[in-house]
Amino acid sequence: MTSGVPRAVTALLLGGVVAAGLGARAVLPGAVGGPLGDALYATLVVLLIVFVRPRTSPAAAALAGFAICLAIELFQLTPVSAVVVAGFPPARYVLGTTFWAPDLVCYAAGAALGGILCRSATRRGAARGRVPSAP
Repeated sequence: MTSGVPRAVTALLLGGVVAAGLGARAVLPGAVGGPLGDALYATLVVLLIVFVRPRTSPAAAALAGFAICLAIELFQLTPVSAVVVAGFPPARYVLGTTFWAPDLVCYAAGAALGGILCRSATRRGAARGRVPSAP
């Protein structure tokens, strides 16, 4: 089954996820907002994959999103991540700064949420008789 989530819908979902992630980190205590923000980061990655390739299946997008987050987290074990962030501080929002294994659980949950959002949007579009958008 292909996603077929229209890019406009994906863009709205992306905006909502970014707002929720920033809000979680700004409003909630760190013990809650941090992990929730990490999970929503993975959701964002999944949605970006579907935005770029709308016909990606929700499961494939979720797996790819988790794999990307895993790679970024493992990259933090090298000194390269710290060097990049030192030279360009906004890169910390993409690369992070410190490896922390529990983040992987948050990323798995967030990637699963991204897949569920894509699947839900696909089913709603199919129920309305929409044709999947082109890649």
